[in-house]
Amino acid sequence: MSLDLFNIKDKIALITGSTHGLGLSMAKGLGLAGATIIINGNSSQDKINKAVSECKAEGINALGYKFNVTEETEVMEAISKIEAEVGPIDILINNAGIIKRTPLIDMEVSDFKAVVDIDLVSPFIVSKHVVKNMIKREQGKVINICSMMSELGRSNVGAYAAAKGGLKMLTKNMATEWAKYNVQVNGIGPGYFATSQTAPIRVEGHPFNDFIISRTPAARWGNPEDLQGATIFLSSRASDFVNGHVLYVDGGILATIGKPANEG
Repeated sequence: MSLDLFNIKDKIALITGSTHGLGLSMAKGLGLAGATIIINGNSSQDKINKAVSECKAEGINALGYKFNVTEETEVMEAISKIEAEVGPIDILINNAGIIKRTPLIDMEVSDFKAVVDIDLVSPFIVSKHVVKNMIKREQGKVINICSMMSELGRSNVGAYAAAKGGLKMLTKNMATEWAKYNVQVNGIGPGYFATSQTAPIRVEGHPFNDFIISRTPAARWGNPEDLQGATIFLSSRASDFVNGHVLYVDGGILATIGKPANEG
């Protein structure tokens, strides 16, 4: 197989919620492979500027656009502006998301709706307006960032699990409707990753740290860079006949039951 199948040089990729964490890592992976990346955030222009500067320091062609992915008018204006100023969006990664750790019985309806709005409704909004132009060009890649909670429940993350489970099925339906236009829609489901957010619990002796290491067949947390290969694959011609799948990058957690790392 020719490595040219994985070539994404000069492609334009929009990654929502990409000022930090896994979103920024995926953006960097695409950028280091030759794509022009569009950093998106909504909370702070300074965060966007910092992420863009960080990418440029690594030789990546990066630009930043601030807009709220849950507001359709803002999304429409931003997509039009990006395509006018940068060029047609070839790759869309719907990464923006939030989680609220509250037992369902105690959760406010407004908080439940806020999680669903960002984690499930925004991928619909952004995809709708990016894919319209992909369909006209008869090519495009959409990657929805799902979760292991697309498959499994866990205490205190009911709204997140509901949204990510819905996102898995939205991915399948997007693929069903858009594959005939040569637009491939797939998902990536990250496992537990070593990010700044998980740093406080990634210490030896912490119960959750020990649980993740023992529960994961690979016996470690994922590194953010571990997502880059899957992202490049689903963004490239190598995945031109891959439609409606969720690729779980989880060190094998979903493949097994129990604590395999502790078994002889």
